Amino acid sequence: MTARVERSFRGISERLAIRYLCNLGGEQVDDGVVEGDGWRAHLSSDTVAVGPSLTLTEVTVVFESEDENGLEDLVETFARKAMRAGG
Repeated sequence: MTARVERSFRGISERLAIRYLCNLGGEQVDDGVVEGDGWRAHLSSDTVAVGPSLTLTEVTVVFESEDENGLEDLVETFARKAMRAGG
C-alpha cells in the first residue's frame, strides 16, 4: 500500500518548493512533479485570501511513498525548509 500525505504551505512559491524537494534528493520529472528515491511529490498552487485585502500563494504538496516512515521524515524536513521561506 502506498503512503500518502497532503500538506499545504503558505508564503512559498511552487518554484521554490520544487527547488527544496530537489535539494532533498528529488528530480523534477514533469510540471509540478518531483521524484526521489522511493518517493514522489505532486505540487499545485493557488492564491488564497487572508483577511479582506491580503492574498498569499498556497502550495499544496501531495507526498507518496511505499515507505511510510521515510515519508514522514521527508515531509517534516521539507516542512522545516518551507516554514523558513518567508524570511
